[in-house]
Amino acid sequence: MARESKARRPCCMVSEMLEEAGVDREKLRLLRRQVLEGVILFCRWQLERIERPPRAPQASGGRKTRKVVVD
Repeated sequence: MARESKARRPCCMVSEMLEEAGVDREKLRLLRRQVLEGVILFCRWQLERIERPPRAPQASGGRKTRKVVVD
């Protein structure tokens, strides 16, 4: 029995835990794809911000800080 627990590789134990949690290869592929698409979307947004010309500073009617009451 001691030899059996020694022979188990960590990758096999992780796979077994994921399987018991109901996460299979297809779900992992879908999740990985969603994460990568999110990173791509974030990068595109950042590039758009960089390429956008800076806005002229607004007069006193611009954005102001506001006090928010928190309970």
